[in-house]
Amino acid sequence: KDSTRTYLKYKDTMESLVLKLYDIEAVKFGNFKLKSGIFSPIYLDLRVIVSYPKILREVSEAMWRAVEGNATFEVTCGVPYTALPIATAMSLDHDLQMLMRRKEVKDYGTKKAIEGHFEKGQTCLMVEDLVTSGMSVLETLDALTAVGLKCTDVVVLIDREQGGKENLKNHGLNLYSALTISEILEILSKHGKLSDDVVRSVRDFVAANKVVKPPPAKEGESVKKPRIGRVSYEKKASQAKNAALKRLYETMVEKKSNLSVAVDVTSTAALLKLVEEVGPHICCLKTHVDVLDTWNDEIAMSLADLAKKHNFLIFEDRKFADIGNTVVSQYSSGIYKISEWSDIVNAHIVPGPGIVDGLKKVGLDKNKGLLLLAEMSSAGTMAKGSYTEEALKIAEQNSDFVIGFISVNPNSWSKKCENESFVHMTPGIKLQKGGDGLGQQYNDPKSAIARGSDVLIVGRGVYKAEDPKSAAQEYQKAGWEAYLSEL
Repeated sequence: KDSTRTYLKYKDTMESLVLKLYDIEAVKFGNFKLKSGIFSPIYLDLRVIVSYPKILREVSEAMWRAVEGNATFEVTCGVPYTALPIATAMSLDHDLQMLMRRKEVKDYGTKKAIEGHFEKGQTCLMVEDLVTSGMSVLETLDALTAVGLKCTDVVVLIDREQGGKENLKNHGLNLYSALTISEILEILSKHGKLSDDVVRSVRDFVAANKVVKPPPAKEGESVKKPRIGRVSYEKKASQAKNAALKRLYETMVEKKSNLSVAVDVTSTAALLKLVEEVGPHICCLKTHVDVLDTWNDEIAMSLADLAKKHNFLIFEDRKFADIGNTVVSQYSSGIYKISEWSDIVNAHIVPGPGIVDGLKKVGLDKNKGLLLLAEMSSAGTMAKGSYTEEALKIAEQNSDFVIGFISVNPNSWSKKCENESFVHMTPGIKLQKGGDGLGQQYNDPKSAIARGSDVLIVGRGVYKAEDPKSAAQEYQKAGWEAYLSEL
C-alpha cells in the first residue's frame, strides 16, 4: 500500500469520518439506478454533507491533507455543484484564493464561465467531491484553460476506482484522493457495517464498470480512431466456428436486421399469428414454449416452417440450469423436444462447465448453438462481475458450441472476448428507456448497440403494440441504423 495515502497517515481520523458518512447516508448500499441506466450496489450522495457543518469541515480537511505538500497551485476552483461548499470550507480554513465555475453560463450580466479574480497563467487546483470516469473534471478543465489558467492537479474526497485516475492522467492531471472505494469497504467491513456479500458485490461492480479511455492525440499528431470493439457482422460470420452462429450473422446481413422479437404470449394461436406478422423483420425469434397453452409436434413443425419461410432462427429461452445428465433429457426429449426445432438455446453457468458438456452432447451434431447468461437486465441481478468472467471463460473453452452471451453491457467487461465472433444478445430493449415495475430495466437500441450488443431482444414493445408488424419494422430500422453508426 502507498504509505503516503491520507487514509494510512491519518487512519483513526479517516475511519471516524467514513463511519460518520455512513451514518448520515452519504455512503449507501442497496440497489440504485445510476444516470447511465445501470444499477449499482453503492451510492455516494455527498450533497447531504452541507447539512452537517462539522462533517463538511472534516471532509475538506481530509482532502487538504491529501493534496498538501503534493501539489503547487495559486488558486482553487470547485467543480459544480457538490464540491462548491467543500472548496469554500477549504478556502476559509487555509486562506486559499478560490474561483467558481458556472455550469450554465448566463446570457446576461458578465456572461462569465469562471467567476472570481485571477490572472492568466496562474496554476489552479480543481476540487471535486468524487471521481468516477473523470468527465465532470474534464469539463471544468476545458472552462479553466479557456480563460488562461493552468491545471495539473485535482483533489477529491473519494476515488470510485472506475478509471477516473487513469483518464485524468491521460489529460495531464494528477489525482489526489482522501479515500478510495476499497478503503471505504475495508473500514465499514472492519466495523461490522457491511456483510462479505455486499463487499463482494461492490467490488465486482467496480471491476465490471471501469472505463479507461485512450489518451487524446498530442498537437501535431494524427488522431487515430480508437477501436471500440464493433466488428462487422460479415467479419463475425467469417470467423464463426459454429454453423448456427454463422447462419445467424448471414441472416442479419441479408435482412438488414439485428432484431429478435420475444413473443411471450400464452396462446399458441396468437404466437403463430404474431410470428407471421413480424417474421419478415427479425433475424431471430425468442420463444418460451413452457408458457403456451398447447404444444405438440405439429405446432413445432408450423413454427419451423414459418422460420424457413421468413428466414429467421428460433431461440428457445429455456435457461437450462441443471447438471449435465439432466439437461441432456430436458433438451432432447420430454413434451417439447427442444433440440428438434430450436436453433439456439441458453443456459446458466451455476452448475459449472458440465452443463455445457451435456447440452453439447445433444446439440453440436445437429448444428445448434448455445448462449450463456453472462448478464441479465433485471434489477438486483447477481449475474455480473466474477460470474460474468466465468461465463466468458467457459465460452472460450467451448466455442464450437457456445455462440455467445445474453449480456447487457459487454463493452464494460474487465476481461474482453478473445473470440470476436461471439454474439451478444441484449434483452430489455425499448425505444424509450425505463422499467416495468417488476425489476425489468429497458435500454433503447442506440445505447444497447453502443455498449457492445449485436442482437436486440424486444418483447412487449412489439407483441403488445397495436400494430406489431409496424412496431417490428420500427425496431428493425432503429437497431440497424444504430449498428451502422458504430462501424
